[in-house]
Amino acid sequence: MAKHFLSLADIPASELRAILDEAHVRKKARASWPKGKVDADAPLDGRTLALIFEKSSTRTRFSFDMGMRQLGGSSITATSSDMQLGRGETIEDTAKVLSRFVDGIMLRANSHDTLTALAHNASIPVINGLTDFNHPCQIMADLQTLEERGGDLSDMTLTWVGDGNNVTVSFIHAAVKFGFKLRVSCADGYTVAGQTIEAARAQGGDITIEPDPLKACENTDVVIADTFVSMGDSDADARLKDLMPYQVTDALMEASAKTSIFLHCLPAHRGEEVAASVIDGPKSAVFDEAENRLHAQKAIITWCFS
Repeated sequence: MAKHFLSLADIPASELRAILDEAHVRKKARASWPKGKVDADAPLDGRTLALIFEKSSTRTRFSFDMGMRQLGGSSITATSSDMQLGRGETIEDTAKVLSRFVDGIMLRANSHDTLTALAHNASIPVINGLTDFNHPCQIMADLQTLEERGGDLSDMTLTWVGDGNNVTVSFIHAAVKFGFKLRVSCADGYTVAGQTIEAARAQGGDITIEPDPLKACENTDVVIADTFVSMGDSDADARLKDLMPYQVTDALMEASAKTSIFLHCLPAHRGEEVAASVIDGPKSAVFDEAENRLHAQKAIITWCFS
């Protein structure tokens, strides 16, 4: 049976820990190497990963492509409009056909249902490159970044500020698996579904809902933001009006712990979800975080093929 990477909630904590350890090891082993040099063990020699995009991408596209190259494999990239998917072929048929051509599939999808249908019908590993429900690859890169900066995840408090979106959901799943405390501060009408939070709490997740962003950031180790207006949102003006009180400002960072770190999955909109002085300031780890998409995803890919 194929090993899929669809949600952190589906994978045992011990295996997620092993993936994160692998990401650290592979990154350290490549220090100062040219980007295109293949890893010494070339574990995916002869393997090909299909990269399918229903949404635009910078970090996901380049990191998965380069990750496969560094692992000794190759990739084939296509948007849904490049494929018969864009002309009505079913995701089920697509899964069965691609399973005959390639060794694995990464999908960046509009709908989580598309991803799960692909995985259900594929006989090869499927990796979630982002859906409207969650974004597990991003969170693995984020956690790698925090550990690189000396953090012990089980002793940390993380605070999410802004829109309760797909990235928030994966942080909630990660809180269960890695044991950190998570505070979620969202505007009314932009909260995470209650069943997601209750399910995490039932599994031991330490999740606190605090509508006041200043209170939520008090003495926290990490402050996390994401764009207020995502791809596909048609209500930009309303979202900006409702969410601007949740901008991560210098005041929020000053309320956080002295050694706190700011994370943002990018792309960022300075002056909207985060002040320029924060994202470009000394506490920001956003470009380390972006780089670690490569290393975390390499570990995810090798786990899928193990």
